[in-house]
Amino acid sequence: MDKKAIQTIRMMRYFIDATVQIIEEEGFENVTIRKVSDLAGYNSATIYNYFSELSHLIFYASLQFLRKYAAALPAYMAKGNNPLEKFLLMWECFCQYSFAEPHIYHAIFSSDVGGGSKELMDEYYDQFPDDLDDLPSDLRPMLLEFNMTNRERIAMAACVQAGYIKEEHAEHIQEMIKLIWQGMLTLVLNRRYDYSAEEATEMTMKYIREIVENANTFSFGFALDQREWNS
Repeated sequence: MDKKAIQTIRMMRYFIDATVQIIEEEGFENVTIRKVSDLAGYNSATIYNYFSELSHLIFYASLQFLRKYAAALPAYMAKGNNPLEKFLLMWECFCQYSFAEPHIYHAIFSSDVGGGSKELMDEYYDQFPDDLDDLPSDLRPMLLEFNMTNRERIAMAACVQAGYIKEEHAEHIQEMIKLIWQGMLTLVLNRRYDYSAEEATEMTMKYIREIVENANTFSFGFALDQREWNS
């Protein structure tokens, strides 16, 4: 690695670490370019030499918080005795961490980052490959996927292979679960209901568990035919 690349990585890390500190001490909503630059010891214009916009910097900083979930997930899923139980435990763990820090998970999985989150994620790990060492190797493909539909497809694969969910139903089930989680995240994020992270997780998992455990009884094709017939 040449000196210029090393300097770029070092500067990016300064700004990312400053953003993380502001989030921890003042809250997500108080992150500004001026505060980040002042804390890092550089002028505001310097940030734009390394980040196209503030949302990219926030995205990278948010990845630091995702480590807690990634570290907890293997032991959480180990309590399951089969692919279905492990899948539900994976979602329960994800709900607990995401509803505890909704701004972080919204920034990673839902917010407008002015481009593809996959491209940003790839760029981040190209610059900071050592951060991959923290990710469990068997769960890495899922953890490195920030498109919720693709992430859910990877997570559900073992359930499909084991016959818990019919392959032709998998895409519909994935979409239902994604929408339920995103709906609850939005309610928690905007404080529309006074749910604790535990209460939001319990309510969300009640619906996810019901959907998954009854996945093979659904008739999505029939529902589509009915809509077409009524139109």
